[in-house]
Amino acid sequence: MFCDISQMTLGISLGVALIGLMGEVVRVEVDIADGLPGYFLLGLPDAALTESRERVRSAIVNCSQPWPNRKVTVSLSPAWLPKRGSGFDVPIAIALLSAQGLLPQERISETIFIGELGLDGDIRGVGGVLPSLIQAFKAGITRAVVPQANAVEAQLLTEMEIIPTGHLRDLLSWLCTGEPNSFPTQSCKIDEESPIFDFSEVAGQHLARTAAEVAAVGGHHMLMIGPPGAGKTMIAQRLPSILPKLSRQNSLEVAAIHSLSGDFNHRSPLSQEPPFVSPHHTATRVAMVGGGSHSIRPGACSLAHHGVLFIDEAPECGVGVLDVLRQPLESGIVTIARAIGNVTYPARFILLLAANPCPCGKFTGRGRNCTCSSQQVRRYLAKLSGPLLDRIDIRTQVEPVGRVEILDSQLSESSAVIAARVSAARSRSQDRFLHELWKLNCDIPGRALRTTYQLDTKAMAFLHTELDRENITARGLHKVMRLSWSIADLESHLRPTLEDAKRAYLLREGNQL
Repeated sequence: MFCDISQMTLGISLGVALIGLMGEVVRVEVDIADGLPGYFLLGLPDAALTESRERVRSAIVNCSQPWPNRKVTVSLSPAWLPKRGSGFDVPIAIALLSAQGLLPQERISETIFIGELGLDGDIRGVGGVLPSLIQAFKAGITRAVVPQANAVEAQLLTEMEIIPTGHLRDLLSWLCTGEPNSFPTQSCKIDEESPIFDFSEVAGQHLARTAAEVAAVGGHHMLMIGPPGAGKTMIAQRLPSILPKLSRQNSLEVAAIHSLSGDFNHRSPLSQEPPFVSPHHTATRVAMVGGGSHSIRPGACSLAHHGVLFIDEAPECGVGVLDVLRQPLESGIVTIARAIGNVTYPARFILLLAANPCPCGKFTGRGRNCTCSSQQVRRYLAKLSGPLLDRIDIRTQVEPVGRVEILDSQLSESSAVIAARVSAARSRSQDRFLHELWKLNCDIPGRALRTTYQLDTKAMAFLHTELDRENITARGLHKVMRLSWSIADLESHLRPTLEDAKRAYLLREGNQL
């Protein structure tokens, strides 16, 4: 028998309702009144929440607590906000027991409760715990009860007191006694993961490796074109290994998105490694940007936030699939409008596209062994639309690897060596942008490129000549200028020179350096 509180008929607890990454603290009120026995749930619940009655009843009874055979009304406030999921099971159970006078209300009022109840009282993990806690902390709540299964991601928010629990019986004991030792404490240490893939395993491909290094410095998007087996996928998989580690703020953003998608089976919530997302080329537009009918889930471009989105066999993607990436490539966010509401997810990533030079994949410039006609080649590459390609900063050829490169016993540069150069170059750009709203070269606004961050006189004259000849567009001019800054950072130049601009122009046009 737990605390004997004077008889009450109203119990209150707190939960969180999420719409995308944003949410609002929900006040769960339970009123027990005379009348025919019944259970009434108010406040726009979905199907999973409507079914909470039987889960809550069985869990309470199996924890040796009474179920009121009276009229039970559960109100989720604000009533206009849609509530979804089974994460409200625990706050409903706590409010119901409080309404019966079995729990002290003062220990409940300033605590957020999250969790799904099993029929035996087991508290099970749910998705979206981290973004829920972030929203609760913004609302002034500093203590939260979460399922033991979600303890690791919850403890990323060190500003809050996190109480992980695995069973309703243990939670009720803590609420009555106030003994903090009832719950095991866990240390929250950032994972020190070693990269699985290393650039030392890539044979040859000096041009593509250099292009990947420049892309990592400035956060530039890249297209690789080459025959099958040349190493396009190898280079893409190793790009995260030369990117800087995520800061704590960026780690929280990435973990919050992956918490919503339930993707922690493949990625630790404590990881500081930039995410690498590689959807199959048969993925739909909704899979790319996110969506859904009942809940709006993040897509591949949001899961790749602060990391790399790699699309292999890009020309084989469905009609319009790649074009939906045009808006997030420019703005860094994805806004999804549905009948149930509008949701905005962050989507600032490096896009890597890989394509064969022709449908058969054997076209190498000299046409060796290629059976495709020129019309078939043009039709194949035309699947990558002009507006999308105009947003790609780097276009590089990946040539077939020869016997000499494969048998060369001397390993190529490792990811650690390249990452050190990338980190030093990024430090230069961050010092330069110390008082700006952006931190990467790819984000320099066009106006700033034409004023504060102009290239030197000879470099600008060269680019203006190419613009006058209509060899590049206005967007292409700005892309080349941003690439020039990344190359200058790698070369330790205070301002991009004519040579830096020419190298950037060649990278943009897909020619040899």
